[in-house]
Amino acid sequence: MAHENDFSDPARTWDARFGSPDFLFGSAPNAYLARQRALLAAGQSALAVADGEGRNSVWLAQRGLLVDAFDISPVGVAKADELSRRAGVKVNLHVSDCDSWAWQPEAYDVVAAIFVQFAGPEMRRRLFAGMVATLKPGGRLIVQGYTPRQLDYKTGGPGLLDHLYTGDMMRQAFAALEIVELREYDAVLDEGSGHVGPSALLGMVARKRSA
Repeated sequence: MAHENDFSDPARTWDARFGSPDFLFGSAPNAYLARQRALLAAGQSALAVADGEGRNSVWLAQRGLLVDAFDISPVGVAKADELSRRAGVKVNLHVSDCDSWAWQPEAYDVVAAIFVQFAGPEMRRRLFAGMVATLKPGGRLIVQGYTPRQLDYKTGGPGLLDHLYTGDMMRQAFAALEIVELREYDAVLDEGSGHVGPSALLGMVARKRSA
């Protein structure tokens, strides 16, 4: 099986990782995202970025949001479709990489980017810019990622220093937004077999300022 830090052919890498009948990161939402439930309201539009097998987009749809989601892996998107059908919700699913996704300006009330850490610095710059642009004024960006200390824990993540997040990086990348919460913290994750055990995490909620 391909390793998570083999990004030379990312679609093939993630197809292999999602090829098991089980859900690699579980079918429940990311814990940090779930803690932001008070910010969410039925009828809001949401985008789940690189959502793999669909655990976060399905949870958002279960809360009544109108959800688009994409991932580079056709295998992951097929499993997301299966998960949404099982949950009895509709998610508009697409096979796309971050550079091919049509980042519509001011289209979403909520953008969720959970452990999107396959991106090196240049791709990350383009990805973050797209996420900012596609938020409506007043919309919220919710991000969860690993910090460099995750290299010591080795309980998930890309294992590549320049793919990891720091508070300073996020403040600089999202200077155009109002950062509502930005924390670096340790927690024990239990998200499928892919994210298990003590982990060094960053969580951020940011709001796009109204014009």
